[in-house]
Amino acid sequence: MTLEPFSNLTHGGSHIFLFLNTIARILILGNQANYTRFVIVSSRSNDRRYLRTVPNCTRRQCIGIFSSRNACIVYRCNLLGSNNLLSRMNYKPETEHAHREGRVGQGRDLDAEFDATDFVDDVETISLEDRETQTDIEVEAHTNMKVATQTDTKMDAQEEPRFPLMALLLPPPLDLENHEENAIVSPKGTFTAGFYPIGENAYSFAIWFTQNHKKLNNNATIVWMANRDQPVNGKRSTLSLLKTGNLVLTDAGQFNVWSTNTNSSKQLKLFLYDTGNLILREHNINGFILWQSFDFPTDTLLPDQSFTGYMNLVSSKSSTNYSSGSYKLLFDNDNLLRLLYDGPRGSSAYWPDPLLLTWQDARSTYNSSRVATLNRWGNFSSSDDFNFKTSDYGTMLQRRVILDFDGNVRVYSRKHGQEKWSVSAQFHQQPCQIHGICGPNSTCSYDPRTGRKCSCLPGYNMVNNQDWSQGCKPSFQFSCNNETKYGFKFLPHVEFYNYDYGFHKNFTYKQCKYLCLRLCECIAFQFRYVKNKGLYNCYPKMQLLNGRRSTRFKGSLYLRLPKQNIVFPSEYDDNLICSRNNEVKHMGRSYINEKENGSLKFMLWFASGLGGIEVLCIFLVGCILFKNSKKSSAGNHGYVLAAATGFRKFSYSELKQATKGFTQEIGKGAGGIVYKGVLSDNRVAAIKRLHEANQEESESEFLAEVNIIGRLNHMNLIGMWGYCAEGKHRLLVYEYMEKGTLADNLLSNELDWSKRYNIVMGTAKGLAYLHEECLEWILHCDIKPQNILVDSDYQPKVADFGLSKILNRDGRDNSKFSRIRGTRGYMAPEWVFNLQITSKVDVYSYGVVVLEMITGKSPTTKIQIKEELCHERLITWVREKRRKGLEVGCWVEQIVDPKLGSSYDVEKMETLANMALDCVADEKNVRPTMSQVVERLLSNEHSY
Repeated sequence: MTLEPFSNLTHGGSHIFLFLNTIARILILGNQANYTRFVIVSSRSNDRRYLRTVPNCTRRQCIGIFSSRNACIVYRCNLLGSNNLLSRMNYKPETEHAHREGRVGQGRDLDAEFDATDFVDDVETISLEDRETQTDIEVEAHTNMKVATQTDTKMDAQEEPRFPLMALLLPPPLDLENHEENAIVSPKGTFTAGFYPIGENAYSFAIWFTQNHKKLNNNATIVWMANRDQPVNGKRSTLSLLKTGNLVLTDAGQFNVWSTNTNSSKQLKLFLYDTGNLILREHNINGFILWQSFDFPTDTLLPDQSFTGYMNLVSSKSSTNYSSGSYKLLFDNDNLLRLLYDGPRGSSAYWPDPLLLTWQDARSTYNSSRVATLNRWGNFSSSDDFNFKTSDYGTMLQRRVILDFDGNVRVYSRKHGQEKWSVSAQFHQQPCQIHGICGPNSTCSYDPRTGRKCSCLPGYNMVNNQDWSQGCKPSFQFSCNNETKYGFKFLPHVEFYNYDYGFHKNFTYKQCKYLCLRLCECIAFQFRYVKNKGLYNCYPKMQLLNGRRSTRFKGSLYLRLPKQNIVFPSEYDDNLICSRNNEVKHMGRSYINEKENGSLKFMLWFASGLGGIEVLCIFLVGCILFKNSKKSSAGNHGYVLAAATGFRKFSYSELKQATKGFTQEIGKGAGGIVYKGVLSDNRVAAIKRLHEANQEESESEFLAEVNIIGRLNHMNLIGMWGYCAEGKHRLLVYEYMEKGTLADNLLSNELDWSKRYNIVMGTAKGLAYLHEECLEWILHCDIKPQNILVDSDYQPKVADFGLSKILNRDGRDNSKFSRIRGTRGYMAPEWVFNLQITSKVDVYSYGVVVLEMITGKSPTTKIQIKEELCHERLITWVREKRRKGLEVGCWVEQIVDPKLGSSYDVEKMETLANMALDCVADEKNVRPTMSQVVERLLSNEHSY
């Protein structure tokens, strides 16, 4: 179908009013007896128009197309009584000898197109009697519009009509049975676009699969909606194509509720394809597409429709409520296709399983194209390696992918001509793992025979008996004043995901119970057994959302309730099955009373007392020895470390005085805070104070860092002067770097090209020493600008060895790491995919740092591309620039930090950028070693 503005088709404003008055008179006459069919006929010579009337035509058979400013109106009276939407009217000229009436032909399947050039180009006079010099004209009215009767379009000759340029008119509220006539049909009749009733006197402009029966009902399969969250009134609401090229949906002629936001001065067409795509394009063979519905999906994807990283699918609220629901399908920042629940109490991701790593779910984050498509044969493929084939793959069927209101994505299929859809694939196989499906304070259970079932927790009642998504509410009032009146209801195999008040490892049941009672906000606690560690973890709960009951879950929920509520029976009580035989058989044991032996009794008591005294003495001696050893433990640590490293051992009071009470903070890391201080010999030092929150972990980091640094001696590694190991205090004393961290300097204008290159070179030399030259090979594991310090001459020094690991030269056990190490944005893929950890993880982090120094952009933030709302990772962005730039011969200038201006060597910069991209290769074996990096930098430095 084509909707086209008429601004260039007619002129002569005074004639418009005469034309409208004539129309009004004809409508009035027709309303008294019969309805009128008339068409405007144009002649190039002696330009005159006439209107022709046809008798015996009922109102229901009259339909037409109305436009406003230039007052071009075409009505059709379907004498054959056909409801076909595509009919043709042929009018032949009259001669002196014969008079041939206009005839209505049978409808034919055309391109659902309406062309405004078939209308008049001028209006001079209108007369029913004047029929001189007529010319043939065909008006193809492939869009069926409701007749604008005199009750709908009251026009006065003295005022301008208020109708838009080209409009699809909604049916009047008293004539809703004909709203199916306000429609655009695709060429083969597969899809229909028009106003769809979504409530009482509420409509949305939508696209749906064309129904077989003539009568439109509320069971149509909708694939797209323009105004799902803001329906329009059933009277005087219009869809208009303005002269500016903007397609606008207006509610009751008052305000706009939706538009395509397009702008064009050319002639445009609005066309519905058999793919289900509604397109607004220029009116020529290779017309430019201004807008298409495929770019703005609602909850449905059709075959061959691309779903990209800048789109969302949003579910409906229910099967009958089409407004936006709580579930979304999108590509996240890690390039993963993901399902999210965004409810009134919080949001969470539930697919893929958030407890699994990406590689465990057979996904990939390295393809940044972010596109997913279902083809017409039933094959779904996504750029994150999520692929599947439908159960009916290989057959030509009608298909659609829809994010259903229950939070699952399903593929539906049916044969052409059928009305019933069948599920041929779905994303999530565990319905109860979909978050928010049963609402708060309730659980979901699933039985393959009966399906999913929602249940309120004991002591809770449904908020709305018709809507489980609202969940349940407590039937009692919580109070924090009296802990003794509360108890805990044991619910086995019940899990509530997320919304924990912390995580407490290796807690007993009593510890977890006492913790929850002390917290006023705690309404339950999860007690979960960790099989591989043989211990229980405690999770106090502040909200009970996303609950499910499954025997696969090896844990329990203890629900906090008033004690009088705990005795109430509930469906969570185990259904104990007893035998029909209610007799209880007493299994007893008989004893023979004999006379007690007094001497034997005395000896037993004496031996027990003597043994008890001995145990008590041993216990007291042990306590004394333990207390003395604890007092001297810090001192022993100090003496051992001093002997091993040769560093000076400082007292805590000495370092506290040097830092003036730890007031001048110059840095902060995961392990502790760094302060500036002046030692007793007037040397300025950087003093790192480890956190005391987790003393065991801080002490392990302390010992690791001291032992590692004690083995190092390189100009590009931070120098250490001493330490403090006194009681609970753990401090490290480093040489002070006047220029601070590389991260701070990148934000300033101090780093020119030569300084940046020297920092790149020095950092590479320091890492090469760690990996291959020192007595024991060392991985740093956390290379980033914050851990590269710069002295007064801008020489870099690698610092912060708290996460480092010593490697065996023979390669044995080098992959055993107790936890993931590093900083997001700088971490190599091996950490994420749980692969073997080698020195190449430092090479990857180094490459990211070099790219950051070249571009001035951080890898932890997304890069905005021009003015568009699209973002990419730093590495992906640079790779794409190089790929496109190699075709034209220049690309480095597009990525260089603007602070450098043009004061850099282009060839050196390109070599450096290529080297950095080699370092951040996804495959670790492709990356160079740090010694190879140093060689490349040295050869690059001396080759120019």
